[in-house]
Amino acid sequence: MAQLYFRYGTMNSGKSMDLLKMAHNYEEQDKKVLLFSPAVDDRYGSGVVGSRVGLRKPAIRVEEHTDLLDIVRSEIPSCVLVDEAQFLKKDHVLQLSEIVDTLGISVFAYGLRADFQGQLFPGSRELLALADEIEEVRTVCWYCEKKAIMNMRLKNGMPVFEGEQIQIGGNESYLPVCRRCYSARKKLLLRDSHPEGNPAGLR
Repeated sequence: MAQLYFRYGTMNSGKSMDLLKMAHNYEEQDKKVLLFSPAVDDRYGSGVVGSRVGLRKPAIRVEEHTDLLDIVRSEIPSCVLVDEAQFLKKDHVLQLSEIVDTLGISVFAYGLRADFQGQLFPGSRELLALADEIEEVRTVCWYCEKKAIMNMRLKNGMPVFEGEQIQIGGNESYLPVCRRCYSARKKLLLRDSHPEGNPAGLR
């Protein structure tokens, strides 16, 4: 039975690699797959799904007004795969739901759950609300052995905790970290920014 899957994980957890592996498995059996990628993510070129291990595959660009349901209805693939699903609009997620419910085609959406400040992305919020199955793609913290659940943004190699929600980047811009290591570095930054004392009450 067709379902809407949301598979989330931090940066560097292998989400895109999993997606590309799934696409390969379907196509090896001569089954048609449609790949979608939000136009805002151009790390590997616009309309390209890529992983850090070097795998690349063309994808359909998702613009603000792209109608995913119309595209899938005209192609009728065996399944639909969506990379960087956190960048989808609410309407896009509703269209993915319709693909499952009216066309009977399973959709696998991969993306981040939250941004570098721990806030849900709009697309992820909708997927968490509507997905039939929610699965975590796990990886380990950059600094310790705990599971990474946060995306820590870097600027010139140093952690930053303020800025725009969307900033496209890879290892030079983000690290997967656990909550404890994220909090420790945020507290350290606050201490360093208040050399005269400890106004935040940190210990």
